[in-house]
Amino acid sequence: MKRNIVIAAVTAAALIGGGTATALATTGDDDPGTTRQSDVRDRDDDARGAADDRADDDADDRDGSRDHDRDDRDDYRDDDARASSAKVTAAEAVAAALKEAPGTAVSAELDEEDGDDDGDDRERAVWEVDVLAGDGTWHSVRIDPGTGKVLGSETDDEDDTDEVRAALKGTSVDAAEAAKAAAGRGTVTSVELDEDGYYGDGEAAWEVETTSSGKGEQDWRVDPRTGKVTADRSHHSDSDDADDSGSDDD
Repeated sequence: MKRNIVIAAVTAAALIGGGTATALATTGDDDPGTTRQSDVRDRDDDARGAADDRADDDADDRDGSRDHDRDDRDDYRDDDARASSAKVTAAEAVAAALKEAPGTAVSAELDEEDGDDDGDDRERAVWEVDVLAGDGTWHSVRIDPGTGKVLGSETDDEDDTDEVRAALKGTSVDAAEAAKAAAGRGTVTSVELDEDGYYGDGEAAWEVETTSSGKGEQDWRVDPRTGKVTADRSHHSDSDDADDSGSDDD
């Protein structure tokens, strides 16, 4: 309606003035029947930009997932390499550590440490055994996984002494026996007391980690009273041995 009025007014003015007029009709912003081309282009650009952002995010997620998988494979290979090179078992490492620092072994882990003080900067595998002495002192003892020799010992400060002692009260299976019980599932690379149990349910257990060819890393729980071995579902173990029990010796 407004456009017709404008055209009529311009035409009338031309007739009255006796001259020639060129009428140009413009569309007002309040005309709902038209859309400016610049608005369409802006929306198209926004849509393309959003699609590009989503594509970039998807690519980053795929790259991150591949990197994570590669890291996991590298970790498995490192664990396998350390385990295959260790001639001293977890149980033997615990026994050697207890000779150096008498007490109760609470954990043992086959790990890596920096080179020695003789200028050798290469990392090497080592058993690290944590021992709680009778006087409440904590000791961290390093054992050579090739010879069983004590490489060093130092005193640690821990604040969970009472919890550990409470969890061990009335138990009959120690760290070495827990490692032996799980040895039939693979090469034991760590054994550690879990004083809180599954998600803090208060049921203490020994957590044992093994590695084996074709199965990679697996987690197990050993009952500190019976020696029964079960798959550690809190770590999403894929093992089919959830109901296995017993105390397999090395």
